[in-house]
This record gives sequence, structure tokens and C-alpha cells, in this order.
Amino acid sequence: MVDRPATEEYAAFYEGYIQLVPEGNIIERLERQANIVHMLLSTMSEEQANYRYAEGKWSVKEVIGHLTDNERIMSSRLLRIARGDKTNHPGYDQDVLMQTHPFDVYTVADLNEEYAVTRRSTILMLRRLTPEAWLRKGIVSDNPASARSIAYIIAGHELHHLSVLRDRYSLNVKL
Repeated sequence: MVDRPATEEYAAFYEGYIQLVPEGNIIERLERQANIVHMLLSTMSEEQANYRYAEGKWSVKEVIGHLTDNERIMSSRLLRIARGDKTNHPGYDQDVLMQTHPFDVYTVADLNEEYAVTRRSTILMLRRLTPEAWLRKGIVSDNPASARSIAYIIAGHELHHLSVLRDRYSLNVKL
């Protein structure tokens, strides 16, 4: 089991996400969350997936697209750090990514598949990390980051957005 990262292994910005992750096996946590997202999307109509709880807010489709984008970016950072890359990994602007990609034209099935494949790839990578690789540190946006902290950030970031889907979009999300 991979222990929770220490605060010096990530930027303070990520503290809230990491604290959302319950104790336990991080890979099993990511697998459970994948099942939650799959079940949510499997029961959702196109109309429900296009819902926005307020003007200017993301649709459910855009939230899932954002989760997929974020995971791709974060898992790339995790891979490079776990393999010893000390390059400073730059930040990204989620709003630019969302403005330039039309997630609302995706079908729910397409989003479900793309999310699932992305998560599966992350889990396969994590299962093959050595104990030393989990602890390796690199730099993300001029801040320290360990491989294990990024795994926790992926899980916590998703938990945050699943809570928003439950609370703001009134979706049946069981965390």
C-alpha cells in the first residue's frame, strides 16, 4: 500500500484534494471512482448530460471531459516523475482547454469510453511502479511533487468534482 504523501511532496494548492482521499489503497480508490463514473454515465440521458446548474457553468459532459483531460495531464507528470525526470512540468489553464474543445457534442457513451480508457491506463501504470518510483520527486509548476502525491491529486480532484455533480447538479453520486 502506498502511504498518503507528506505535505512537502506537493504544492499547498493541492492540499484540499489530497485531504478528500480516504485512507486506504490509492489504486483501489481510483478503481472504485472509475466504477462510480461509469455507473453515473451509464444511466444518464443526453439531456441530463447537457445540464448546467447555472449560466456559464460547465455541463455534466464538460465536467467529465475536464476530469479526463486533467487525468491525462497529471498521469503524464506522474510517469515522468516516477521515472526520474527532473524537468519542471508546467501548469495548464483548464479554461483554455475547455473553451477550445466541444465536449457537449460528445455522446454520453463516447465520454464514458474515453474516461474509462484514460483511467484504465493510469491504473495499469500505477500497478507497475516500484516502491522507489512512488517516492520519487520532481517539480510541477515550480513546486515539489512526488509520484504518489500526483496519484492522490488525481483521486482528490475527481472526488471534488463528483461532489459538485452530486450537490450542484443533483445527480445520484455515491462517494
